[in-house]
Amino acid sequence: MVFTQEHSEERRAGVARLGRLIAVHAPYDGTFPLRTPGVYAIRFSRANAALTHAVMRSAVCIVAQGAKRVMIGEDVFEYEASQIAVYSVDVPVAAQVTRATHAEPYLNLKIDLDPQKVAELSAKVYPHGLPEPGKGRSVWVGDANTTIVDAATRLLELMAQPAEAELLAPLIVDEILIRLLRSPMGSRVAQIGHSESSLQRIAKAVSWLRSNFDQPVDVDDLAALVNMSVSSFHRQFKSVTSMSPLQYQKALRLQEARRLMLTEQLDAGNASRRVGYLSPSQFSREYGRFFGAAPRTDIHRLREEHHSGAEAPG
Repeated sequence: MVFTQEHSEERRAGVARLGRLIAVHAPYDGTFPLRTPGVYAIRFSRANAALTHAVMRSAVCIVAQGAKRVMIGEDVFEYEASQIAVYSVDVPVAAQVTRATHAEPYLNLKIDLDPQKVAELSAKVYPHGLPEPGKGRSVWVGDANTTIVDAATRLLELMAQPAEAELLAPLIVDEILIRLLRSPMGSRVAQIGHSESSLQRIAKAVSWLRSNFDQPVDVDDLAALVNMSVSSFHRQFKSVTSMSPLQYQKALRLQEARRLMLTEQLDAGNASRRVGYLSPSQFSREYGRFFGAAPRTDIHRLREEHHSGAEAPG
């Protein structure tokens, strides 16, 4: 889309207004659930050199200020103010906020994506059938057009009016999704809700892995679960998530073990057994490669950062 100077200035002004509203609803660093379920305001006030590891749910992120880099497997995605990132499936990420200060923090409005709702709205946007999708990916990045920014702004303005928010906010969320479906990335977004798409089949496999990450994985059985041949499943899974199924499971296991050590005070041996490792030495080796430090050293650093006021971005 080509923007005239006037249009570009209008777009920048709209994004700035959206940023001010996000800042109101995220008064300090963190992720803040809003009145409408599945909608969050996010603030982070400094760039971070260390990677933050998490599982990112399927969602649309509308960035109003700052910039972020996300690594998924071997792929790197970057997005900044005035851009949208759409996560098509739940995926383990390593992330950095790359541009943020206390004066100009990273500000993001995040809306969780429900495949059933996407399917319902896709049928209205594409009544004659879905267009041919592009390549399945875990993340798509594009520009936030003025209509989406305007709808996001109206959504946040409603949060100050509880009665109206309850009635109207879900309609504005639908509007944002419809406008996203009508955007250049719409054909890809529509696949999130299409039950027979390869993307939705991989999402089903991802859901199984998330629920059973501590169990042994048989890729043949997983392929059969989603009605795909083993070769096609393996190829499509890696295309979407940038990881093989076993690499995906390993990322889930290591992130959960880290959480157990950090929040439940488990030692490395007990945490590794809880997430399905049979060998403590294998766990320590894989943990060190994944997080860049041995379990005890890594957890000590995280606790020091917590006590010093450092906080991971949403």
